[in-house]
Amino acid sequence: MVFFKNLSSILMELIRNLSWPLSRSRTHAFVGSLFVIALFFYLSAILADNSPAALASTLASRFLSTSNSFSSIANVNTHFVSNSTKNCTDGTTICSVAAAKRTHRNSKKPEADTIRDLSSCDVFNGHWVIDNSDPVYQPGSCPYIDDAFNCFKNGRQDSDYLRLRWQPNGCRIPRFDGKKMLEILRGKRLVFVGDSLNRNMWESLVCALRDSLKNKKSVFEVSGRHEFRTQGFYSFRFKDYNCSIEFLRSPFLVQEWKNSDLNGTRKETLRLDLIQGFTKYQDANILIFNTGHWWTHQKISRGMDYFQEGNHVYGKLDVTKAYTKALHTWAQWIDANIDTNRTRVFFRGYSASHFRGGQWNSGGNCHGETQPITNDTYLAPDPWMANILESVIANMKTPVFYLNITRMTDYRKDGHPSIFREPETQRKPGMFQDCSHWCLPGVPDAWNEILYATLLISNHDFLSKHHRF
Repeated sequence: MVFFKNLSSILMELIRNLSWPLSRSRTHAFVGSLFVIALFFYLSAILADNSPAALASTLASRFLSTSNSFSSIANVNTHFVSNSTKNCTDGTTICSVAAAKRTHRNSKKPEADTIRDLSSCDVFNGHWVIDNSDPVYQPGSCPYIDDAFNCFKNGRQDSDYLRLRWQPNGCRIPRFDGKKMLEILRGKRLVFVGDSLNRNMWESLVCALRDSLKNKKSVFEVSGRHEFRTQGFYSFRFKDYNCSIEFLRSPFLVQEWKNSDLNGTRKETLRLDLIQGFTKYQDANILIFNTGHWWTHQKISRGMDYFQEGNHVYGKLDVTKAYTKALHTWAQWIDANIDTNRTRVFFRGYSASHFRGGQWNSGGNCHGETQPITNDTYLAPDPWMANILESVIANMKTPVFYLNITRMTDYRKDGHPSIFREPETQRKPGMFQDCSHWCLPGVPDAWNEILYATLLISNHDFLSKHHRF
């Protein structure tokens, strides 16, 4: 009986010391389990002719030590979660989101409150946090990713770059919900217009939406092509939702042109006064534009005999002036042709590159980068295009949501394909490395999570005001 008396006092002391966040019913169940274990040891001690009193003393120290350990773990988890929202704003560390999946599932915050928080939050001012939740689609699971973006297929072994999530400093972005996104897109056309970085984002969204469906065969490429790497316009249809996710290649947004000189030689120019391909997207419900990287290529940045307005080809035109003219052409077309009662317009900003020791065609590389930048002093200054773009958007009459992803991508030197743009069997010494595009799954999934959050706000406003966004 001495043993049971001692055991009783041990368990009472354990309950008093137990500070971890369980409900009362769960605490009682836990303590009851400990009682059964203790009884087992007691009977074992009798059979082994050991002292039950000594056993009680040993159990006391073990159980109390265990309770303190669980309390410490609970405190650490709480600290990690608070880090993700408050204490990681100096840009010098990568924060952890402990038990991120559990925290998300247990969240009871109403969607309306989340939307209100997002409406007053700069979602592009934040940091990357460690998040062990599953990606929105598993590596190797989506057949629609270009081989050049499919790092998993091409043999990339490390996976830390998949375990980071973008966390704004002043709010929390809701996790991407493919089914809810498809409901928002039901009966609509969403079109990406721009260069291969927008193609990166387009493929990410198609794969994320596809992953939410039980019947994967209900998603199909409209023209039936299986290989679509080099073509210029593609549309994936989600049959059950009567919606399409499309991509139109237009790296400058304005028209690439060919002229013949006096000798009959065909010469390429860029028509700064003509919008490209607008007949394919002018009736879309959601438009996501971008242009940027092609303006930094050597031929374009030199500006020699390349830029054209009307019949005039500039012998020399500074690339910043040409870029400004092109954006004004785009903005004027949007203001003149887009019905804001039907169509939302987005412009995705410049996506950072991370070439070391040269550019893409001069030995630049990023192979071996497996961790993001964690110190803001190593971030690059804003590209020269940013101020021009922001000024043009600010003076438009059509509301344009600026997806300002430049800073959030600048941290992510670890996310590029590098040598994994090709399978090992096709790699050659001195091959170009890709330090501009992004592995999929990867960084563009975060862009689409922000897009999803923005459309949640639009859809909420639509339901509140009974008009289409």
